[in-house]
Amino acid sequence: MPQLPAPGRSAGVGPVPFAGFPSRPRSTAIANVFFSDLLPQLTDPVALAVVLYAIHVLSLKRGFPRYLTAADLAANTALAWFITAASTTLDEDNDVRVCIDSGLARAAELRILLPLSVDVDGRRVDLYFLNAPADRRALEAVRAGDVGPGPVADLDAPTGPPPSSVFALYESLIGSLSPLVADELAEAERLYPFEWLVAAFREAAAQTARSWRYVSRILERWAVEGPQDAKTERGPAGGERYFDGKYGRILRQRLRP
Repeated sequence: MPQLPAPGRSAGVGPVPFAGFPSRPRSTAIANVFFSDLLPQLTDPVALAVVLYAIHVLSLKRGFPRYLTAADLAANTALAWFITAASTTLDEDNDVRVCIDSGLARAAELRILLPLSVDVDGRRVDLYFLNAPADRRALEAVRAGDVGPGPVADLDAPTGPPPSSVFALYESLIGSLSPLVADELAEAERLYPFEWLVAAFREAAAQTARSWRYVSRILERWAVEGPQDAKTERGPAGGERYFDGKYGRILRQRLRP
């Protein structure tokens, strides 16, 4: 599997500085016992990442029973980026999902997560419950047949194209993607040099304006006036050269008053 640039980093541009936590961040609670009893045993970085993301994903679950599957973690773009960068065993015969399965197995071995295999629509699926009182009760209720597991994500279902660098950039600096924003990001990736995208996201983060609308307005302004710290569109190194490029006609149409 090819190595991908990590979120917040682009080839030839360098890391995007972390702009700091917002004043009222959404947070994931982790019990103190995790740091005293479990962290010393999670020496593999991929297993540690899988456990942390599992706790995060479960914290977002609502209703009863609460559990996760390997498919829930495989759908997490940031986790996939981390595994790709951190795994020492990832190659053509391996993939992110294998690493996720290995991390879940380690979490089950340490009894951080409690696995339960169930039959869903003729397929065998492993459910993972947090080893906490309410979640243990949920596991026993599902095992006894008192409640059903509900809809279970299919690990083999199509998940769409691999995440692009601009998607990872958005998720690392702004937040979760919606389908509408994803379409606009894909268009922006076609229209603008990636260096512009990185710089625009960095400027938005510095201004604590974490929205795609703000970033897109920066890009549109640079397309007309030239990018920040560069000559204007009238200069040979300015924005005008992008109007003469492969997507110049599309860019002119998009920016036409």
